[in-house]
Amino acid sequence: MDLSFRQATSSDISHIVEMLADDELGSQREDFRSPIPVSYQNAFQAIDQDPNQELIVVEYDDQIIGTLQLSFIQYLTYQGGIRAQIEAVRIRKNHRGQGLGEQFFKWAIQRAQERNAHVLQLTTDKQRSGAIRFYEKLGFKASHEGMKLHLK
Repeated sequence: MDLSFRQATSSDISHIVEMLADDELGSQREDFRSPIPVSYQNAFQAIDQDPNQELIVVEYDDQIIGTLQLSFIQYLTYQGGIRAQIEAVRIRKNHRGQGLGEQFFKWAIQRAQERNAHVLQLTTDKQRSGAIRFYEKLGFKASHEGMKLHLK
């Protein structure tokens, strides 16, 4: 399949939120409705204005079929290295199982390399066993134990 990857625009927000809300876990935390809540528009503006954030959509046949966010984190360890963090990965349900996620990740890996990141990392909910297998197949390793403290 011939995919195209691009930076998301404000007109893509509803498509992105729809994908984020379209699973068991996402439906519990996202608010997909029309009109899209202003909180998503505000978040998009902050992401769009930050040169260390890239909100990406993937298109096939002129339709958005996937999304992810890449964050580039400059830090002092690894001799002032850059860590790329990948978040909010989604491929529309009707396009899964066709190798599109793998193509999307190959693009994201290349993009992280272009930005001189020394590592690309992600987290996934432990309940997403299929996603974990997918990431492992791509070469990701469960090298650290992640912890979170929800503040709201």
